[in-house]
Amino acid sequence: MTRVLHVLDHSLPLHSGYTFRTRAIMTAQAASGLDVRGITGQRHSADGPVAEVADGLLFHRTPGTASGPAGLREWREIGRLAEQIEKLAADWRPDVLHAHSPALCGHAALRAGRALGIPVVYEIRAFWEDAAVENGSGRTGSVKYRLTRALEDRAVAEADAVFTISHGLRDDLIARGHAGGKIGLSPNGVDLALFGEPPARDDALAAKLGLGAKDSGGPVIGFIGSFYDYEGLDDLIAAMPHLRQRYPDASLLLVGGGPLDAELRRQAQGLSGIHFTGRVPHGEVERYYSLIDVLAYPRKASRLTELVTPLKPLEAMAQGRIVAASDVGGHRELISDGATGALFAPDDPRACAEALADLVDARADWPAMRERAREHVRAKHDWARNIRRYQDVYHHLLGRTVNGELSVAA
Repeated sequence: MTRVLHVLDHSLPLHSGYTFRTRAIMTAQAASGLDVRGITGQRHSADGPVAEVADGLLFHRTPGTASGPAGLREWREIGRLAEQIEKLAADWRPDVLHAHSPALCGHAALRAGRALGIPVVYEIRAFWEDAAVENGSGRTGSVKYRLTRALEDRAVAEADAVFTISHGLRDDLIARGHAGGKIGLSPNGVDLALFGEPPARDDALAAKLGLGAKDSGGPVIGFIGSFYDYEGLDDLIAAMPHLRQRYPDASLLLVGGGPLDAELRRQAQGLSGIHFTGRVPHGEVERYYSLIDVLAYPRKASRLTELVTPLKPLEAMAQGRIVAASDVGGHRELISDGATGALFAPDDPRACAEALADLVDARADWPAMRERAREHVRAKHDWARNIRRYQDVYHHLLGRTVNGELSVAA
């Protein structure tokens, strides 16, 4: 049985898009017959034992906290994680190290992989220098930005195989001079076994939130996730007065929280039909989904959103929900305008409002749109199928031939 050790920034029991993707990958791989474990670096912030099981998956930890000035601190993080990988390998020898961005994880895996004599796969979920710019902790072109990018390039160059979650990220690496044949695509996906029929509308929750009965009000537009600037929620709030010109009873339900929570609430003061729930327990999220007619994802146009595909629209489509999203590269890889959802110009509240209103006008077409969207997810984004991309590469790297000659980028 092939053993795969996933090298991670953080993991369950923390909840984030990063940890949910990891869970989906590892769960699907385990179901396919692989022996999988995870190991996290010192940035995993949850208290817990040095080895713990979460959602049936085993994760090992790297104890301690790195210290020192910038640069030296990150070098120490890489060293400690590499040491923990080697220590774990003394008792549970993995066949493949599968590291996931950031590049710190990639370099720790490369250092340990060389010492252990086993191949390393490096997977990029986003360029972290761009993510730092979007969350306000970095600046494009700064020394830190350039160093992070250089560290990423080196990890890509030295890894035995590379995966990205989107065409945008892969194309960017090729434009930097990396060989395309070495870089495969592993798009965001969902575990379809988790999604059955959408739950019935929770009328009690609707009444509690002031949304009214199902047939008594206008459409409910919703967003469920973290309130970061690049998500464009300020544009969604600004779109509501325009939407209410065509649908006076339309409501906006914002579920979650984040750095822009207070600012968005201030923006919404004096506007009708906008409801904030705050953060809700993960197990309760389906109740809120049941109240929403159209899930909106108004991401702003930026380098990050052009290159990176989000997970939330896929989850919504898998649940049979109608989706509308800004026309940025990450969304275009997931949604076909007019077929599986609607796309509208980014950074344009009026365009957002018009797209939402047009969708509501076409409510009779929703059943067919839902089915096309779910079929798209089944065909292109089901982890039970998509993990085969990894397994083919693992076998190739381990010197086995599967179905003849293999190209990583196939």
